[in-house]
Amino acid sequence: MIVVHHLNNSRSQRVLWLLEELGIEYEIKFYERDAKTMLAPESLRQVHPLGKSPVITDADFTVAESGAIVEYLVNRYGNGRLVPASDTPEHLRYTYWLHYAEGSAMPPLVMRLILNNFGAGESSVVSGFVAPQIKLHFDYIESELRKSTWFAGEEFTAADIQMSFPLEVVASLPEEVESRPKLKEFIERIHARSAYKRALERGGKYEVSFQ
Repeated sequence: MIVVHHLNNSRSQRVLWLLEELGIEYEIKFYERDAKTMLAPESLRQVHPLGKSPVITDADFTVAESGAIVEYLVNRYGNGRLVPASDTPEHLRYTYWLHYAEGSAMPPLVMRLILNNFGAGESSVVSGFVAPQIKLHFDYIESELRKSTWFAGEEFTAADIQMSFPLEVVASLPEEVESRPKLKEFIERIHARSAYKRALERGGKYEVSFQ
């Protein structure tokens, strides 16, 4: 049985969603952030040395990192689902967005979250570097979503699940979404999926924001 070590308001919500899309049975072990620091509890270090979420256990395997978990689950349990056929343009795009989500889209968002939490949300670092980087990346995402319904093409894939987290973080800023209609449409589409809704029912309250 797959066990998802699920931290509230975190990237692990994507893992629950992926499992629901694949129709795989799983269990959830819940963890709560510290109300003051917003950090994960020390108990997560008993699962993985870094004490981060998401992390899953499956028999003798422990898998951490969102992208690695997505690849593990679709490769082991997907039977070809949610992944474009090899040697196609769609598969290349799939691989790109699967890694872009955490490698490129999330770093400036994390920087802004940290600076906000330390009272530096109006600093020159934000205005001179972080905010322009966020604009650059999400203007790029908006332009790419004009090319196809989903990130890899016209079919929904696990790359869309991976990309959901940075887009939901940005969606906490209304001005960012209203100026990017394709991004807004994407969020509306994923929120309407029955598997997404089932994951919310099982995982509990889920909010991501800059606040």
